[in-house]
Parts: sequence; C-alpha cells; structure tokens
Amino acid sequence: MVQVAVAQFAPGQDKAENARSVAELAARAAVAGAGVVLLPEYTMFTAPRTDHRYVEAAESLDGPFLAEAADTARREGVHLVLGVNESGGEGSSHFTNTLVALSPQGERVALYRKIHLYDAFGVKESDVVAPGPIEAPETFVVDDVVFGLQTCYDLRFPEVTRRIADAGAHVVLLAAQWVPGPLKEEHWRTLARARAVENTVYVAASGQAAPSGAGNSMLIDPMGTPLASLGEQTFEVAAARVSAERVESVRVTNPALAMRRFAVVPRTEA
Repeated sequence: MVQVAVAQFAPGQDKAENARSVAELAARAAVAGAGVVLLPEYTMFTAPRTDHRYVEAAESLDGPFLAEAADTARREGVHLVLGVNESGGEGSSHFTNTLVALSPQGERVALYRKIHLYDAFGVKESDVVAPGPIEAPETFVVDDVVFGLQTCYDLRFPEVTRRIADAGAHVVLLAAQWVPGPLKEEHWRTLARARAVENTVYVAASGQAAPSGAGNSMLIDPMGTPLASLGEQTFEVAAARVSAERVESVRVTNPALAMRRFAVVPRTEA
C-alpha cells in the first residue's frame, strides 16, 4: 500500500519560484505520509500562451530545474513526478512536453513525452511542441504498486490509458494544465473517472490551478470513486492510499480487461 499525493498550484514564468513551490508542496505531501507526489504538467514553466517562451525556457533532462527537483525528492524521501519542457537541442524551434519520475535517491526512473498535442479549443501546441515517440509505456514500482505516466490532452484518447494498463500499471499518474473553458471541468472529471473504470486502475490527476488551469486535482479508485480531491485551491495537496490488492479485487468483480476482444495498435500515418 502506498500513499499518493496530488499537488495543485499555478506555475509561472519564474523557474526558481516554481522550484520553490515544488519543494514546499513535496514537503507538505511527505508530512502527510506520501511516498509518491504528483505535480502538474508544465511545472517547470508556464506562460499565458504556449509560444516561443517555452522553447527559450526549456532545459535538458540534466538541467538545473530537474537537478533541484532531484534534491527535493532526496530530502523528502519521495518519488516525485512533474512536468517539464525538455529542450530539443541547440537551435531547435520546438521542445518536448515531458513528464519525469524521480526516485527518493533523485534518480530518473521513468519518463513520458506527450504524444497527443493540444491543437484544439483555439490552441495550437504543435507550433512549438514536438510530439513524443510512440514507445512502450515506462513504469516504476513502489511497494509492489506499479505506476504509469500520462499527460493532459492524452486523457481524451482512451487508447493511451489502455496501453498503460496493459503495461501492468495499477496507478496512472496524469499531469495536466487543463485549460479552463465552457464545460471543461466536467470533461476533466468525467474522463478521468471513465479512464479509471474502464481500465480498473487508480487515476491520480494533478491539474494546474487558476488562472492557467481548471484545478480539480483528484485521486480516483478503480471503481470510479474519488478518494481525495481538490477544488479551486491554488496551493494545496490531497492524498489517499492505493494498493495492488484493491486493483486485483476490482478486476474480479469487473473483468472487462480480460474480456475485451480488441487490442490497441498505433495508427499508421497517411
């Protein structure tokens, strides 16, 4: 059994201030007994629009922001998962929207580069973001509980979560900047619960707070019941316990994964 915390705040354009927020939220989560702490998408840097500023602020995975996050993970003794804008290299006009999992030793144990870019609702993320490659989902294990990674807009594509479940995950860690808009909060809550129910997994969802995100971070049980949640709070954590045993017991009651007759395969581009 593992205590998982979702942290909610509104990152800005000051990376040093964002790093301090990560440290404070991780400390709060550790006091609450969390062994895994999830922060939002774009924890490292968020501007009002996804434009050239993200490219200019991007860092390598060996850069100072993740080095400081690794120090936080070591100091608090937690697995720390957070979203960064990963540099595409010198001269690149694009960056990668990357979710990184760090161990309590400060080592990188898994990462996920966002596959589905947010070219919707009046936004065109692909102008400056390069899509991640379609690879086998990376997971990490804490006390026999397997964790997988997913990012924001991917929530609208059920195949992404299904692949993570197929990789053996008991918990999907979903980091997001769920942009506010008409009915967007309802979409967020409905889709997150649907991904939990249809895959019989926990979904831990950390969203940015206002003004850049719709908040409503939560942790959902494999039967679709919210175990812990936040509303509009701008700087807070919520935590709940997860276990592999709970997932297995739900799968006895709801054997949908075992009964399905279709697999998920990548779409061939035209």
